[in-house]
Amino acid sequence: MKFKKLLPIVTLTSLVLPSSALAANWSSTALHINNGFQKNPFTEKKSNTTVYSIQHASGYEFGDNFFFIDYSNDIREDGYQDDDFYGEFYTTVSMSKLYDERVGTGRLLDVGLTAGINVAHDAKIVKYLPGVKLSWDVPGFNFFQTLVTAYIDDSEGVAKGGAPIETNSWMFDVAFEYPFTVGSQKFSFKGHAEYIAEREDEFGNDVEAWILAQPILVWDMGHALEMKENTLLLGMELQYWHNKLGTEATESVPQIHIEWTF
Repeated sequence: MKFKKLLPIVTLTSLVLPSSALAANWSSTALHINNGFQKNPFTEKKSNTTVYSIQHASGYEFGDNFFFIDYSNDIREDGYQDDDFYGEFYTTVSMSKLYDERVGTGRLLDVGLTAGINVAHDAKIVKYLPGVKLSWDVPGFNFFQTLVTAYIDDSEGVAKGGAPIETNSWMFDVAFEYPFTVGSQKFSFKGHAEYIAEREDEFGNDVEAWILAQPILVWDMGHALEMKENTLLLGMELQYWHNKLGTEATESVPQIHIEWTF
């Protein structure tokens, strides 16, 4: 994996903000484990797949950062999700925090400028995602955000052993969290859904637009065991992926979800 691909985002952040502003005011790091029968979109075969994810979110004086790194392994040696890594990183500058006054009206709480990068190890894929994040005031939700970005390809391509280079495209994403209680038990419905528009690969083939939705329903098991709230969560994630990875394969996979925040 070419970690030097992260340098443009790190450099952009350092130019926009002084180093003192990058110190985290808050942070949260968690381990996620998902298990279910995921589909190889190129063979249409399903395999029992476990995905381990480290996710981190933090806030600083002028915005926030978020990243995750997935490690995927299935039981089928087919060149897909065989000890593979995938990661995404996003940094956002809040206009409200930058100007020290609310940039938004009505239900619109804030406008942020976002720079993102997606990296896939085996496929040697790198995508840059500059765009705008809107934060909304939706009753009952801890947060509700929409993100619109470009989807700019900087992959190595087939000639260097990777997936085909693609033309540039764009993405729309919605992320949310809605907590609720049933009796004395605490639950949360959260997740995200994204749409990535169609494009072409380096051979002129169409790459289909896809919709990926990953809603999660979790029970705060830690709270039930008299631990700190939102520390140990157990639930179910549904991964719905229409035109998975730009193919014509579609899957709907329920997955056991375990989340430990440390």
